Amino acid sequence: MTDHERPIQESASLRALRAATDAAMRVRPVVARAAGLSHSELVVLEHLMGGPIGPAELARLLEVTTAASTGIVDRLEGRGHVERVADHADRRRTSVHITASGRAEVLDRLMPMFVALQALDDAITDAERDVVTRYLDGARQAFEAVAGPSPHRREDGQPSERP
Repeated sequence: MTDHERPIQESASLRALRAATDAAMRVRPVVARAAGLSHSELVVLEHLMGGPIGPAELARLLEVTTAASTGIVDRLEGRGHVERVADHADRRRTSVHITASGRAEVLDRLMPMFVALQALDDAITDAERDVVTRYLDGARQAFEAVAGPSPHRREDGQPSERP
């Protein structure tokens, strides 16, 4: 019997993981729609919450062309959510920075989720957190076996460092 012919015995933890990933996949579309943003525009704002990013890096993170990335940044800039800032050392280079309005657009809509997740994390012991972390890292690796590694994560699952 091959792996794909063997029935999957879905445990409570696998059902919970499936439900959590299904719910997580609905977050961005709901938030983007509520904010009047495209999915890609919301993803750009989420990335910029971690700090300024160059246009080429944004294109790589979004897995789109630099021209498409430029259009996304143009639309966000038009709404006042981002600004392009010239590099002090090389005026030909720019980086994209999130504005107070862009930061509020993301945080106002996602903060209830962040608060609930923090409370959940605060309610478990360090030993339980180690087990949960190991399980979720394994789940991420299983997802990446199909989808490939995320362009904004290192091999160990941690966010990549930005220049």
